[in-house]
Amino acid sequence: MPTPPDENEVPFHLREMGQIPSTALYISEPFRGVADAALLPIARPLLKRAKRGDGHGVLVLPGLLASDSSTGPLRKFLKDRNYYVRGWRLGRNLGPSETILDGLPQALRDLSERTEGPVSVIGWSLGGIYARTLALDHPALVRQVITLGSPFGVAHGHRTRADSAFERLRIIHARPRIQTDRSRIASELEVPSTALYSRMDGVVPWRACIGPDTELHQNVEVRCSHLGFGFDPATIWCVADRLAQDPKDWKRFRKPRGVASRLYRYVG
Repeated sequence: MPTPPDENEVPFHLREMGQIPSTALYISEPFRGVADAALLPIARPLLKRAKRGDGHGVLVLPGLLASDSSTGPLRKFLKDRNYYVRGWRLGRNLGPSETILDGLPQALRDLSERTEGPVSVIGWSLGGIYARTLALDHPALVRQVITLGSPFGVAHGHRTRADSAFERLRIIHARPRIQTDRSRIASELEVPSTALYSRMDGVVPWRACIGPDTELHQNVEVRCSHLGFGFDPATIWCVADRLAQDPKDWKRFRKPRGVASRLYRYVG
């Protein structure tokens, strides 16, 4: 049986401050990200069996320093699965600037109005922190939240390999607003949420990407790099499964049968 994530397996002072990924994982990220991307075309015939959607709106948010181009393959797949999908259309993600903090709620409202219903929000890395913030601030407009390697545990002191890049951009961030929001990002959401994470992540510590398993939250462990979440077949299969859930009768993700089950190390 796989071992579920357990914060008690490390000393308290390390849990409090967080453990950044190893140097080996970090420096190999670009190479492993390319390998993860290379698997997507191979897996496409299998992914065609993934659940189809009901046409509801899906908003996909990129990670730090990334833009909508990084989420293009994921959005194309979801569009083919019968979802009304859009990127955030706010350029490169340079952190929580006034432009981004004002633009995200408007993007959510626009998509909700166009699709006439709540929107599923998918966030990769920092994008997942934005996604959770949208759900906290606008629960009536959010159907569910799916985070991909998103370190919402930084609210509890976890550090990441992206901290230095984030700090260099702080001059353009909306400081009073994010200082207020920082303590909220790990709060329990009113809507269903799924956190996908990987112990092979070389940018953020996996413990920072999970929350307590509840009736409305589940952690799912995959085996990709941080840069590979948007291309990883196991992640994409899980995302499709989650989006197909009825929000009024949300059920937990279960591993697919057969060999594909080995793509998931732990499912909460």
